[in-house]
Amino acid sequence: MTPELLIKLLTAAGPTSPAGGSNIWSMMVHAGLMVKLILLLLLAFSIISWTIIIYKSFQIRKARRESYYFLELFWKSRSLVAIYNESRKFEGSPIAEIFRVGYQELTRLRKSARDATGNEEGSDILTGQFHGLDNIQRSLRRAMSVETSRLVRTLSFLATTGNTTPFIGLFGTVWGIMSSFHEIGMVGAANLAVVAPGISEALVATAAGLAAAIPAVVAYNYFNSQVEVLETEMTNFASDFINILERDSLKKASAQR
Repeated sequence: MTPELLIKLLTAAGPTSPAGGSNIWSMMVHAGLMVKLILLLLLAFSIISWTIIIYKSFQIRKARRESYYFLELFWKSRSLVAIYNESRKFEGSPIAEIFRVGYQELTRLRKSARDATGNEEGSDILTGQFHGLDNIQRSLRRAMSVETSRLVRTLSFLATTGNTTPFIGLFGTVWGIMSSFHEIGMVGAANLAVVAPGISEALVATAAGLAAAIPAVVAYNYFNSQVEVLETEMTNFASDFINILERDSLKKASAQR
């Protein structure tokens, strides 16, 4: 290739990026009314999706970080009262919230046992007639359900965005192509210069739909996997907490014999 030919090709091509951006904007501006409405709808989906993505990123990162620090505190400390008082610092941790619910139920059961039997320790609430272990397990399961619901809240919108926005964009494209062919039929000309602008304007809707759907699907799958990890950690912690209470109750029962 000679230098003269290369210069001619570059001159003919011109600056691609600014012209491309200008052409896309021009296609959006000159699109039909229905396509414009669909583009606005897709823009709304995209803005809401990105808001959820940013919020969930901070929420789940905070939940993972604070749960890690709370578990360190839980296994290092030997006093449930001290752990309960410190757990208030970890408001974003679902595991800390589960512990608080379980400890509050344990405190209520001990108070009920003291009031009913006059036993100051209330040590029989887990294995005796009060069946406290079942009550605590139910409280922990309920707390786990509440925390899981809090973590997955608004994720359904990301799934909806990922599933529907490509079809919304495709609808806009089909509508735009229909309008273009109708105008071609009215004019009576079918050359490329007449067909291409209308079709390119219609295809912007499909591109916008994919642009809204792809980040939503990726974020939905990522957040779902993170919630599953936290849910597993909550289940493991609830089991460990019940085991600790059961061992403590058995020790007290053995000491009283």
